[in-house]
Amino acid sequence: MVSIYDVDPSKLVEKLAEELKKVEHVLAPEWAQFVKTGSGKERPPIKKDWWHFRAASVMRKVYVSGPIGVSKLRKKYSSKKNRGHKPERVYPGSGNILRKVLQQLEKAELLKYVEKGVHKGRVVTGKGEKLLNQVAKGLVSSPKETFEKKPSPREEVKTEVKENGSGKDKGTEDKGTTS
Repeated sequence: MVSIYDVDPSKLVEKLAEELKKVEHVLAPEWAQFVKTGSGKERPPIKKDWWHFRAASVMRKVYVSGPIGVSKLRKKYSSKKNRGHKPERVYPGSGNILRKVLQQLEKAELLKYVEKGVHKGRVVTGKGEKLLNQVAKGLVSSPKETFEKKPSPREEVKTEVKENGSGKDKGTEDKGTTS
């Protein structure tokens, strides 16, 4: 069986965002077009549908990191702020955006809140895991890109030396020096 660990994370998030656009509970609020995704950012996101991409990314991170809360997710989405001449400093991501995304995914029954002993936070439900695996399976079943193994530069040099018959390259013959 194919899991999310078998596919490229960026492609998984992209396809999962397309699937989350079909879910009625995952909608960007009106204010989403004006906000930055963290205090370390200079500008708001460029893409119009960034909310669904963030929801897909959060869903993947919850699946991988297993019960996780807003504060840990803020750390995962942190960024360095350009402060001019002063040294850069890391600022956490926006907690409000993450909280709203988690609430929407809970409302869609893709995540749920649990308390496992010391650990508490959100985990992926069976419905959410099924959606993730379905998207991952769709990515694997699509035609794969085949790549030929390129020889390393060292292998190319060794083959050139063998072809010449001597240790010198063809263009480096000693022509003598003129005084």
